[in-house]
Amino acid sequence: MADEKKQIPLRLSSKLYEKIASWAEDDFRSVNGQIEYLLSECVKQRKKNGKYLPENLDDNIDLDI
Repeated sequence: MADEKKQIPLRLSSKLYEKIASWAEDDFRSVNGQIEYLLSECVKQRKKNGKYLPENLDDNIDLDI
């Protein structure tokens, strides 16, 4: 049996959605595909070193997306 995908509701700000949509277009993915890719990368990073973000990420993250 193939890995069944679960559907979940997700709320995003319009600014965040637009940024993800633009990135998805650059990577030739759908918005859903881009979100799945980003979440997968985050999980891989967490498994690899126990952290959600790499240590070399800038301290001044602009979270006002």
